[in-house]
Amino acid sequence: MIKHKWIGAITALLMAAVLLLMAGAYLFPSALTTFSGSSELPYVSAMDKTEILDVQIIADENDWADMLDNATAEEYIPATVIINGTKIENVGIRPKGNSSLRTVAQDDTTDRYSFKIEFDHYISGQTWMGLDKIALNNMQGDSTYMKEYLSYDLMDYAGVEAPLYTFSNISVNGETWGFYLAVEVLEDSYAKRVYGNDHGKLYKPESMDMGGSGQRNEGNADGNRQRPERLPAQEDIPTGNVPIQENLPDEDIPEGISQREQGGPSGFGGFGGQSGGATLQYTDDEISSYSTIFDSAVFDTSDKDFMRVINALKKLNAGEDLESAVDVEATLKYFAAHTILVNLDSYVSNMCHNYYLYEENGQLTMLPWDFNLAFGGFQSGSASSVVNFPIDTPVSNVSLEERPMIGKLLEVPEYLELYHSYLAEIVDGYFNSGLFEQTIDSLDSLISSYVEADPSTFYDYDSYKSSVAELKKLGLLRAQSVEGQLNGTVPSTTDGQNAAPDELVDASDVDLSLLGSMGGGFSGRQGERPQENEEGEESTPSEAKGGEGFQKGGRPPGNMPENMQEDMNSMSPQRNQGFAAEASATAYGFGKTAWILLGSCTILLSVGLLFVILFRRRRPQ
Repeated sequence: MIKHKWIGAITALLMAAVLLLMAGAYLFPSALTTFSGSSELPYVSAMDKTEILDVQIIADENDWADMLDNATAEEYIPATVIINGTKIENVGIRPKGNSSLRTVAQDDTTDRYSFKIEFDHYISGQTWMGLDKIALNNMQGDSTYMKEYLSYDLMDYAGVEAPLYTFSNISVNGETWGFYLAVEVLEDSYAKRVYGNDHGKLYKPESMDMGGSGQRNEGNADGNRQRPERLPAQEDIPTGNVPIQENLPDEDIPEGISQREQGGPSGFGGFGGQSGGATLQYTDDEISSYSTIFDSAVFDTSDKDFMRVINALKKLNAGEDLESAVDVEATLKYFAAHTILVNLDSYVSNMCHNYYLYEENGQLTMLPWDFNLAFGGFQSGSASSVVNFPIDTPVSNVSLEERPMIGKLLEVPEYLELYHSYLAEIVDGYFNSGLFEQTIDSLDSLISSYVEADPSTFYDYDSYKSSVAELKKLGLLRAQSVEGQLNGTVPSTTDGQNAAPDELVDASDVDLSLLGSMGGGFSGRQGERPQENEEGEESTPSEAKGGEGFQKGGRPPGNMPENMQEDMNSMSPQRNQGFAAEASATAYGFGKTAWILLGSCTILLSVGLLFVILFRRRRPQ
């Protein structure tokens, strides 16, 4: 018989705690997902790639003006941000970018910078629905508005753990600012969403910034940023399609400059001689030899963490025990999608940046970032060089030996075959199936009216419409060439293509210049080129159209296209819909761990109720 005088109170408190926990879990799922390590944070469904994200920025006008006037300093200012109606106060916002930032900074007709919004910059732990940082990309160099979106979409299809992304309409202090792409930044929220609370370490090598000197690209754990000593001069930055060239013979290189220092066709390779480890080549066991990697650590790290990376690089470069040093399947999926996209402003060129390096338990893999110059927007002199970019030597102005993360894997016949199988699945499932064209058509229906009304666009609306058609043509020819390279009808290496140019896919009908370039178009409607109206007076393009831009609240004038919803029905908001979906698809409900926790609470509650019933029945009279 139970006689303890406190048993009733203890039971009541236990039941009350369980009830409160269950109620909190249902009312505030983000708290539960954070606790349980589940990937289904609320911002995942909010960043629906088939809808437009509404972002309203409210900042002190003087602070905002000062930030724009000193954009290359990339310093945060405080602001209030309202995203799809949810207000987040006292967040940090700053301009972002490398060449795109400097291009805008040196153009006095526009302030259309890309931005980063750090929700927890001033208030520790603050998020937007679980997200700690978001990037707003300005479409500089992309007249289609679609290159980066399609790049992440293709990465998703291939099963790569890409960041979330969606188009975004931005206003500042009540005035429409521009139409951007919003991208989840690869920091704490991303790592928890993809890998759980026990995630590994993340690095963002940026050899382009400070010439690979190892200066930190983002910030350390307490948000402090190390600024470069100088910014590259504008003449150091390529402003158009730079021809893909082989490395120059020694006699063509100025005396006293090594080929590595010369760094590619224009001598701007990586803005310096030393990569600081960004190439992922093993040099020695000294931590200081890999400063570009380790100074760019996203999370708190220690020498022990650094040594795991160095040991993995040592194995990788030796070609030994590769599966313990590299997540082979994930990395080959990344490079398969990357190769099809011909994104040369990246690891595979002399620039050697725009990627994240993820390490967990001594295993490395690559994660995608920054694709505004994909589809041949960088270092590509002709449409043919983009369409026929070789799949078995997928590097530009460097050798495969200088890029071991892909070079060493392709040396292994088994891995080369696996890489080819991923390429084939992308070509068949994404391009030959019609999905690529369908996605472009659906995106055009979704964003066309926003692009037309964009008050700060780098390209006029006619350029956008022409470029979309050209992008579709380019993508299909690229898939045709990859398919030919896989079946042997098109040479798959640089040497093979140089020896047999007549076997390449004909791309003479593609005008690559229509897609945009690093230099961008004219500087949009914040600094519009004047046109003559019917009376012969100068006016801006929007005035010539008789338009008023977006209506208050950031919505375009008039109704969206009637067929938009029908077209978008084919675009599921689920990520990773491709051939690797089973391994990496993201759900929107509670995760498995969360359901286990809720189930345990339910069982505990039931036991408590049973205990009370038995206690009452057996209580002495």
